[in-house]
Amino acid sequence: MEIWVIHGPNLNLLGTREPEVYGSTTLADIDAQLEAAAKEEGVELSRFQSNHEGELVEHLQGAPGRADGILINPAGLTHTSVVLRDALLASGLPVVEVHLSNVHAREEFRRTSLVADIAVGQVAGFGPASYLLGLRGLLAHLRG
Repeated sequence: MEIWVIHGPNLNLLGTREPEVYGSTTLADIDAQLEAAAKEEGVELSRFQSNHEGELVEHLQGAPGRADGILINPAGLTHTSVVLRDALLASGLPVVEVHLSNVHAREEFRRTSLVADIAVGQVAGFGPASYLLGLRGLLAHLRG
């Protein structure tokens, strides 16, 4: 089983960007935690990060036939990107949306997700643990 982990814009700045909101954990730290959890679960991970909407869409178009599920933090594109939503939907794969912060307790515009209604689930507000919880939830869904 292979899970694709997709990190959206600005997540490459984790650890230094707004640490009061996103903490001090880096994206490399999160990826290492996910790798360890995937190894325990006996699954493969493929990780991808981009600050460019089109690159994310093109990457997702390669998921059918290769991935079994998608774990995604769309970051700011959560609230604005119809094309990212459409690419996730077109994949035909189960999607779990994750966020480090509790987007529902932040600015009003962050409370709208264009991904939530096509996702199996959403995990938000647990910092880096959101990714681990999302991975475990996605695997539970896939294993039925």
